[in-house]
Parts: sequence; structure tokens; C-alpha cells
Amino acid sequence: MDSLNDEVLFVGTAEAEHVEMYLKAIWHIREKGNDVKISTIANMLHVRQPSVVQMLKKLAGKDLVNYNKAGVTLTESGEKTGSTMMRNSRLLEVLMDNALKVEIDEEMVCGMEHHMNKQFTDALCTMLNHPRKCPHSHNIPLGECCEQ
Repeated sequence: MDSLNDEVLFVGTAEAEHVEMYLKAIWHIREKGNDVKISTIANMLHVRQPSVVQMLKKLAGKDLVNYNKAGVTLTESGEKTGSTMMRNSRLLEVLMDNALKVEIDEEMVCGMEHHMNKQFTDALCTMLNHPRKCPHSHNIPLGECCEQ
């Protein structure tokens, strides 16, 4: 087989996706106006509270969250990642619902949102005419493409 024509297979890192899901969950809980509590994160992600505590310590070590007795807040870097994940997710929902006219498949959305780079996301947003709301009526975080 010609090596130039071989199909390239990509294996994502589960660890990176796991981190992004926690940041997205924290971002979403805060967006709803709720206090970010370990129990709330655990319920949203369907994990046990000790797992949440362990991950929060890891995220704090990577300067993505501030975690202490007062609660959990996102750092600037954590905020950016959480917002990006939510933007990707909600744009994919708009794509499925409005453009493709297929039922929104949250599992598929979750699988895809981690692999979208800024160029792809901005192109998708532009193609969809910069939607402000997802089909669930949640705000879609603005991208640089929306400000032009």
C-alpha cells in the first residue's frame, strides 16, 4: 500500500476530554446562577463525589480552577476552556437541529466537541450565521468571528 494514501487514524486523549468535561460542567453550573458544589458537579457528570474532589485538586494544580472550602471557581484559563467547550457543543446542536434537520444526539455532540479547533468552530459559526441561542434556548458564547 502506498503510505501517502494510507488513512490516518487519530486516538484522542481521554484525560484531556475528562478535564474539558469538568470545566464545561463548572462553567454551565455557574451560567445557571448556581453555586458550584462538589455534589452538583458529581450529579451533572454522573460520578462519585470523591472522584470530583480528586479531579478538582488536579485542575487546581494545572491552574484551571480555584478550589477551597469557599467553593470552586474557574481561573481565566479554565473559563476559556469551559466557554470553548460550551460554544462547540451548542454550535453542534444548532448544526444538527437547524441545518441537518436530525435529532440532536448529545453523545455524538460530546464526542465531537473536544476535537474542534478554533478555525473549525469559527467556520461552523459563520456558516450557521452566528446563532446566539442553541435549540435549548441557552446562549452560545461569542467567538471572534461573531465580533467582525
